[in-house]
Amino acid sequence: MADGRASVRVRTTAGAVLVVALALVLGAVALVLLVRGSLRDGLATTAEQRASALADQLETGGPAALVPDGDADDEPEDLVWQVTDDGGTVVAASQPLAGALPTGDEDRVELPGADHPYLVVTEDGGDSYEVAVAVSLEEVEDSTAALLPPLLVGVPLVLLLVGGTTWVVVTRALAPVERIRREAERVTGDRLDRRVPEPRARDEVHRLARTVNQMLGRLQDSRDRQRAFVADASHELRSPLASIRQTAEVARAHPGALPEGELAEAVLEESDRMQRLVEQLLVLTRADEGAAVRTEHDVDLDDLALAEARRVRRSGLAVDTSAVGAGRVRGDRAALGQVVRNLVDNAARHADAALAVTVRGMGSGAELVVEDDGPGVPAADRERVFERFVRLDEARARDAGGSGLGLAIVREIVAAHGGTVAVSSSALGGARFVVRLPG
Repeated sequence: MADGRASVRVRTTAGAVLVVALALVLGAVALVLLVRGSLRDGLATTAEQRASALADQLETGGPAALVPDGDADDEPEDLVWQVTDDGGTVVAASQPLAGALPTGDEDRVELPGADHPYLVVTEDGGDSYEVAVAVSLEEVEDSTAALLPPLLVGVPLVLLLVGGTTWVVVTRALAPVERIRREAERVTGDRLDRRVPEPRARDEVHRLARTVNQMLGRLQDSRDRQRAFVADASHELRSPLASIRQTAEVARAHPGALPEGELAEAVLEESDRMQRLVEQLLVLTRADEGAAVRTEHDVDLDDLALAEARRVRRSGLAVDTSAVGAGRVRGDRAALGQVVRNLVDNAARHADAALAVTVRGMGSGAELVVEDDGPGVPAADRERVFERFVRLDEARARDAGGSGLGLAIVREIVAAHGGTVAVSSSALGGARFVVRLPG
């Protein structure tokens, strides 16, 4: 049994028992008080009625008309009465008493020789007499005492029932949570494919299990992407290193076999390729960490597009910028500049002779379009082309193709700016990349 589960179960059961115990105790006290009060009110009514009847008899025939209804006994009857005159002398009584009854209403009076207290009610019996009637509270006390044993037995039994029921219900409710905990405990970095069991009931525990499984799925995807990223990066870095090593080994084994300066040229070329690859990897790493947007400023996409167009024209390609209009967005200028450069470089790499760049404002944002007259992107590869280290067949040659990271960087940076990027067919015959960014 897990400590956490037992703790929740104990706290829940204790809380339920405590609440029910408080309610039962308050209810029991209220019941006793209500019964006691009702019985006392009934006795008081009886005493008042008897006093009223005696007062009527006094007014009609005086004390002589009152006939004692009790025997001379040491113990008073359950109902006794006395009539006193103005001097306090007892002129009539139901039975001889050791002393006079109180002349005012009393809730609790002890009479000599009685085992129980009495309730006294008084009433005027004419101009010179006062009637006092006392009724025994024995019935009240006996009835109250009769309630106590059932309450003393019943309340603990109800509490035991509530506690046991709560314990069983909470245990059954927490059983799926314990199964989820045990399965989650078996999940390791190498076993992210495991999933916790989802209960059949569509309740909070089911939603918890589903959320945990979704989280495990995201962790597994992240782990798989990380492993693929490391493997692909290692493969990409190994290629220029192998080229440098091969050239150096040839130069060492066959001095003079390579033209003068070719070794240095090869080393510089491959080291430049490695530098570009490392820089792209760093950009993707920052994007994964949420640092693709470091500072936000007003950025004119048209200026970035025209600058890249001028750079590419030097390679002899025809670049159409006639549709470049004003387009301002908020974002990181360096990151957005890399987006424009990567798209233009990708178009220049695949273009046969021409490409076109378009920028236009769209409400509070802007749209960037880069097109080329190359072979285009097949419909089946238009989503995959944005994945890391993906190069289509015609772009796999090292001399013509890139590292397969340029478009992945574009998607990451655009997403970090809250925009979208998509590829379709161009009127020029090649690919058409469309980037939409908010203002």
